[in-house]
Amino acid sequence: MKRIALLAIAAGFSTAALAAPETYVIDNTHTFPRFSYSHFGYSTQLSHFDKTTGKITIDRATKTGSMDIAIDTTSVNTGYPLFNEHIQGEDFLNTEKFPVANFTSKKLNFNGDKLASVDGTLTLKGVSKPVTLTVTSFMCMPHPMLKKDACGANATATVKRSDFNMSKYVPYVGDEVTITLPVEAVKQ
Repeated sequence: MKRIALLAIAAGFSTAALAAPETYVIDNTHTFPRFSYSHFGYSTQLSHFDKTTGKITIDRATKTGSMDIAIDTTSVNTGYPLFNEHIQGEDFLNTEKFPVANFTSKKLNFNGDKLASVDGTLTLKGVSKPVTLTVTSFMCMPHPMLKKDACGANATATVKRSDFNMSKYVPYVGDEVTITLPVEAVKQ
């Protein structure tokens, strides 16, 4: 009986030794960050960005990891070209001076085996603020078409655009902006 217990302990240590961080590269054909806000109280406007790059490192055994995501702010897509230019202007994203927004994190929070949230820093228009993304779904599995391991998640956070020097038209155009990040990444 002692020998079985020792073998079980040894097996546990060897499994822990095998646990290692895995790096996944953002699949930019399935990662389109969205943002929504109140437009004069009439409606909730929804727009997205067409170009996102980055990587996610995760060690599911130790429940640790990091994220580094870059969003090309010049790729904003409102569905209307003139409004894209308006959003890219100095009063809002100021893409001429700040063509990239970043979200970086070294703190992934788990609830049991499920990724629950990610604490990080959002840098937008030259301003960096702490932001917590609430993860509403998370899954890793072999990608059926790519034949590589892949992970996907949906996460959301609410920020105030005035915190990032974009307060034009507040309060008529809502200050609170909901960011939704549907992300897919493939293991490298």
